[in-house]
Amino acid sequence: MIDYTLPLDQLPDPLPIEPLTKPFDVTITPPGSKSITCRAYVLAALAEGESKIIRPLRADDTDKLLDALCTLGAEARWAPGGEDVYIKGVAGRFPRGGKVNLGDGGTPARFMIAVACLAAEPVVVDGSKRMRERPIAEGVDMLRQLGATIEYVEEEGRLPVRVVPSNSIHGGKIEIGATKSSQFISALMLIAPVLRDGLVIRFLDELTSWPYVVLTDVVMSEWALFCSSGPFDEAQGIHSTTETVTIESQKSVGEEFQIEPDASSAMYWYYAAAISPLSSIYVKGLSIYSSQPDAGLFGMFDHCGTKVERVNDTDSRVTGQERFIAQYFDGSATPDGTLAYAASAARSIGISQITGLHTLRVKETDRLAALESELTKIGCTVSTTDDSITIDPSTRHDDPVVIETYNDHRMAMAFAVLGLARPGISIANPKCVAKSYPGFWADFAKLYQ
Repeated sequence: MIDYTLPLDQLPDPLPIEPLTKPFDVTITPPGSKSITCRAYVLAALAEGESKIIRPLRADDTDKLLDALCTLGAEARWAPGGEDVYIKGVAGRFPRGGKVNLGDGGTPARFMIAVACLAAEPVVVDGSKRMRERPIAEGVDMLRQLGATIEYVEEEGRLPVRVVPSNSIHGGKIEIGATKSSQFISALMLIAPVLRDGLVIRFLDELTSWPYVVLTDVVMSEWALFCSSGPFDEAQGIHSTTETVTIESQKSVGEEFQIEPDASSAMYWYYAAAISPLSSIYVKGLSIYSSQPDAGLFGMFDHCGTKVERVNDTDSRVTGQERFIAQYFDGSATPDGTLAYAASAARSIGISQITGLHTLRVKETDRLAALESELTKIGCTVSTTDDSITIDPSTRHDDPVVIETYNDHRMAMAFAVLGLARPGISIANPKCVAKSYPGFWADFAKLYQ
């Protein structure tokens, strides 16, 4: 039996996945939400006074973001035990500059470009080789319209960028058409309260990944920072057809804020149960009504023939049945979680089709191409378009295969789950899970107990 509890750098590479020999009944608490942690770190750094962030995600992306914020002048200290962090904010303006490298983190890098516009000294924002390939021009152009001075250091439209101190970033009104990523919109929203003129965003097209913009609104409200949206002004937040978002210039102070478990990470465990007959996973701390976009996949399990129970306001249980039924659905609101479904679809009854996935082309890797390649390896018949994937598992085989992960944490976790039900899978570069879930393999080991 493989020891999945070994430190990440001691795991075999490739890492064989042992198929289950019996059903499991396991309780797991996923790590803190990556999306919420990133937003909370920025808001705490910009606030006046000290914030306490309870159970943030400790992973490559979030750690690099916190380090970058501290480089510019925020202060962070971890509570004994290292689960909670206290962040002393800068009251809207960072006293220092410097060079920050956000690694593979798309959200941290895009947030930091916006944050750097509030620094008193020049800031160079850089990332990994892959991050240098990912588009950032849309966000830079938006910030320039608001008065920021940003220069491309090497290649136009790509990292690294140099943000030059300027008192001319004023906020105001901006019109935004179709975007490749909602991260740019969230970045603007996070810094809007400290801009002299606040911010009014008018959307000329439907938002890309709009639930992540809703999530930004929800987290901002915890710091008593409020957004109004029109023509709809719903308690739930910004609707996908909202035409404008208005954020007034306003002061924020430190808050105590608890990070809920990551819905994207939880999905791997739910699908592990869904494709493993009579297996059951109990996930603690995550409401099925969470504002996290991937929580929207909860509604899929009943349709897949899987039993779903809402135990209480924060806990839920998923139990696998005899069959896992293929689905057709729009994944535009749940792009990260769809990888867990797509890999699991290799064990489904019927053909799966997921649409609305154009953002997956510009993630840590081209995830649609990666899914097509690796699912084809195991014999599935797969086709993709610019924004969809169709998976026919009827041609699958059980020959041994090594799954290439493309240094993408979600590819590693999704196909590890598949390996519970499909023999012969090994995962290349298993340590790439450190990006969002360093404890994934240790939790994975619990399924064999």
